[in-house]
Amino acid sequence: MSALQYLDIYFLVLGGAVALVLGAPSLGVTVGGAGWLLQRLVQITDRRFTRRLRDPRTQVGIHVTEAFGRIWLLAAAIVVAGVAGHRQDGLAAAILIFAAYSVGFAVRIVSGPPPERESEHR
Repeated sequence: MSALQYLDIYFLVLGGAVALVLGAPSLGVTVGGAGWLLQRLVQITDRRFTRRLRDPRTQVGIHVTEAFGRIWLLAAAIVVAGVAGHRQDGLAAAILIFAAYSVGFAVRIVSGPPPERESEHR
């Protein structure tokens, strides 16, 4: 299961390399890939932090805030690529992020629901 949960990262590296070989704008691929890796790092850090919390409301609040923050981070990566480079760079970043998201989403669907937590009220 461990390798499967990081399939989007493997795909990102392989897909980014293939895109560059095929002539995709390097700035867009680099910024899009960096944005994806950064948001995954935020996600992993958040999940580890929220697992230690006991209050379910606090867990949900932090998780929702983190999820929206990651969306904004990815949108910012696309905009930065487009503004710092050209429109093609923004498009390359968007396509790479969309592809990595699609792989990550498919993994979550195939993996099924998360394991249930032990009840604190025994």
